Amino acid sequence: MSGTSEGPTPAADLDRSAVTDSDNATPTRAGRAYRSVFEAAPLAMAVVDREGLVADANAALGALLGIDPAALTGQVAADLVDLTSEARIWHAYREVLRGRQAKLRCTRRLKHPDGHAVWVQVTVAPLADAEPGILLSVADIGAHRELQARLRHLQMHDPVTRLPNRTLFFERLSAALEAESYEQSGTGRIGLCYLDLDGFKAVNDTLGHRVGDRLLAAVAERLTRVADEAGYARSSTPLVARLGGDEFALLVEDSTGTEQLAELAEAALDALQDPFDLAGQRLSLSASIGVVERHAAGTTATGLMQAADTTLYWAKADGKARWTLFDPERNAHRMTRQALSSTLRHAIDRGEFVLEYQPLVAMEDGRLRGVEALVRWNHPQFGILTPNRFIGLAEEDGSIVPLGRWALATACRQARRWHLDHPGEPPIFVSVNVAVRQVWDSDLVADVAEILAETGLAPHLLQLELTESAVMGSAGRPLQALKSLSGMGVGIAIDDFGTGYSNLAYLSRLPVSVLKLDGSFVRGFQYEEAKDTTATPPNPADEVIVEAMIQLAHRLGLTVTAECVETSAQATRLRRIGCDTGQGWLYSRPVPPDRISELLGAQTYAVGNP
Repeated sequence: MSGTSEGPTPAADLDRSAVTDSDNATPTRAGRAYRSVFEAAPLAMAVVDREGLVADANAALGALLGIDPAALTGQVAADLVDLTSEARIWHAYREVLRGRQAKLRCTRRLKHPDGHAVWVQVTVAPLADAEPGILLSVADIGAHRELQARLRHLQMHDPVTRLPNRTLFFERLSAALEAESYEQSGTGRIGLCYLDLDGFKAVNDTLGHRVGDRLLAAVAERLTRVADEAGYARSSTPLVARLGGDEFALLVEDSTGTEQLAELAEAALDALQDPFDLAGQRLSLSASIGVVERHAAGTTATGLMQAADTTLYWAKADGKARWTLFDPERNAHRMTRQALSSTLRHAIDRGEFVLEYQPLVAMEDGRLRGVEALVRWNHPQFGILTPNRFIGLAEEDGSIVPLGRWALATACRQARRWHLDHPGEPPIFVSVNVAVRQVWDSDLVADVAEILAETGLAPHLLQLELTESAVMGSAGRPLQALKSLSGMGVGIAIDDFGTGYSNLAYLSRLPVSVLKLDGSFVRGFQYEEAKDTTATPPNPADEVIVEAMIQLAHRLGLTVTAECVETSAQATRLRRIGCDTGQGWLYSRPVPPDRISELLGAQTYAVGNP
């Protein structure tokens, strides 16, 4: 020993001695404390030098990676926690290592030496006080991810059937329709069976929701079995999902064509045929399935589901307990129908409807006695549309009431105009079709009276036509309306007679003046002069029926008009058996009002003469 005492340590030296003694680099008390904390920390950590090598690692990191902590020293840190496999992460890590970026945090999946996967969150940040190197910390997030997975499973699966729910189904569908999923491999096609249980609501209503839920679960099991069998020896198994209520879906990625989807749908129907035994209840069930199969390119999830939903509706409408394949032509017709329905009511206001008139000719002398007003829709997109394209829609949405009122007023106004323009000719009547809904939803009697008063047309020159089923079923308000109209002098005609109820006893109590025989009877006539073997085969019974109906009508004081008269042979035979009036292409097609004006100057239709 030198015997000399040591003086006080300068402050600067104290700061440096907090870590090591300057002479022999032995850790000081603070350094030993730091080391102790570093080693005992539950968070896996390592100090990495500027070269990216591990300078020091704690026990927690060794345990997490399954490697002796001492063996970690000198190893490449990026390789230990998989920071090199993704270019973006590798670039960010190097930027932190060089001091150009403050921090990196990422999630990695590591493989433990014993074979199991370890999910970790890696954080890389510079050391404090501008010390060289970085601090690498690794947190085990496996339990957290497992919890997330369980929560996602619950969120994405139906609790009743344990099948994927609507959310997961659309997630899978959207992924399957992404270009990268089918451009690299596979068929590039996708198929869907959209299934709805027939009559399931009755099960819930009568047996309760508990039985209903058990039935849904049993259905799910059978559909899953069908999908597993369909996926055997194929690249993928169809996804079975419950979309809600009693609706299920079977999604086929990389489908091979409609035949594959048809076989899958048929297998699903077969699987549901056997009765279900549930808590002592033996339940039989059927299903309807809409089938769609197409190229994935250009298809959207929404478009595919709309097509499937439409096709499912067709299967239901066609009788249930069946599958139906999507038909583009049928769908185009449906889309057109929807387009017409959405614009129908406004078309009346825009004046897109016109009337054409078809002559009603006396069979005895061939003279023009009246016309039937036939409405046409001059649609800006689809052109001229005949009534069969839109009258049904108008009756469904109620626009038949304003349309019928317009047709009635226009026809009466035109009939009055013909009378004024041809004062020397006997006035002709105008016949206007009336839907039952016009009688129920409007004051038809008041409308007719108002229109007649406004146009100046005599009531006996107006005839209203109703279908046989509508007139024969009339009671209450409709019957009272018909009686009131007849009392005003307006003629009432039964259109398409012979195709509906044909309650002849009831007919005698109705205020009807004219029967219009359905054209199917006339087309079945035996032609005396027809040689065309391609024509409709003659049916002698039709002549007998028509003759009997004409005789009965005459006994009841009614006149008879034959529709669809197309040949002179038909006209001759109808005249001989006593038919009063004929209508059809033999005389004229429906024509504009000015053509009727020209016909009024003619004496007769020669083809109708004896």
